[in-house]
Amino acid sequence: MIDRLEGLVVRVNRWLLILMLGAMACIIFANVVLRYLTNDSLVWAEEVGRYLMIWVTFLGAGLVLRFGGHVAIEDLQNRLPRVAGQVLRALVVAGLMTFFAAMAWWGLEYMDFMQFQTTPVMGISYWWVYLASPVGFGLLMLHLAFVARRYVLEHRFIESDEIDAETAASI
Repeated sequence: MIDRLEGLVVRVNRWLLILMLGAMACIIFANVVLRYLTNDSLVWAEEVGRYLMIWVTFLGAGLVLRFGGHVAIEDLQNRLPRVAGQVLRALVVAGLMTFFAAMAWWGLEYMDFMQFQTTPVMGISYWWVYLASPVGFGLLMLHLAFVARRYVLEHRFIESDEIDAETAASI
């Protein structure tokens, strides 16, 4: 049951990222082409592109976490005996979970605080823009919960043919 839920969360998360990145690329590309061909541009394109980038950043952070793609300093835990390393990794997971929960909570508060202000061009409530923060940190907590046991006990992340954090880090 948990594996099916995890698979669903990952698939939905990936497709949302694909759609948002695709929309952002198309909108910005169309705006650049229009600017150079007609000397005019879509007034809303820059604003929509910026807000899509914010959403992509928050939604993508959880997927990157699953594969160990975030910056980490692991020298201490690598040098500790096996059990001590596991205890340290458990403390890291607890600290991350606490931080993500606090940021999700403050994101909700800030989202409520900004709900009556509107964006300059599109005129939509900033509530929709700031919703990315609690959603993103909520997803970070969910993804961390899915990978925490393997990370703490085995010092391994999820492996994928699509993403190789070790190779990406060495580039």
